[in-house]
Amino acid sequence: MRKIIEQGESIVKKIKKNTFLQDFQAFVNRGNVVDMAVGVIVGGAFSKIASSLVNDVIMPLLSLILGKANFTELVITLREATVDEAGEVVNAAVTLNYGSFIQYIFDFLLVALAIFVVIRMMGKLRARFERKEEIKEEKPAVEEPVVEEPAAEEAPAPEPTKEELLLEEIRDILIKK
Repeated sequence: MRKIIEQGESIVKKIKKNTFLQDFQAFVNRGNVVDMAVGVIVGGAFSKIASSLVNDVIMPLLSLILGKANFTELVITLREATVDEAGEVVNAAVTLNYGSFIQYIFDFLLVALAIFVVIRMMGKLRARFERKEEIKEEKPAVEEPVVEEPAAEEAPAPEPTKEELLLEEIRDILIKK
């Protein structure tokens, strides 16, 4: 009896394991998971490009204008450091590092601006490409000459039937009244 129970438990474990693996496989095989992974990887690479643009190109130019390229040195000392007689720091200085905050805001705005400019340029290029494709689709590949068909000879009108003649007489009588 014990052996039968153990076999049953192992079968249940296998079933649970298989459904877990199947569920996981279905989750991984969904298109949006793969798309998200590609987006994260490409986003990481693009982040390096945008950061380099900000740190290596824009910030040096701004340092010429503003006189500083790095704002992290800007601090307000709230409490001075205490030093003992041996010259060792007993209590570290308490500082308000507002320069770091300003630097992070500045970096964010410049990265956002760089990404916006790149995306806008890509949008304009895509629109231009789509317009060229639409123009290609509108133009016929080979213009066929227009051939006018000769006018068909008009057949004589058929003679009215007795019913039509009777209806015309009734119409004429009604018009006179």
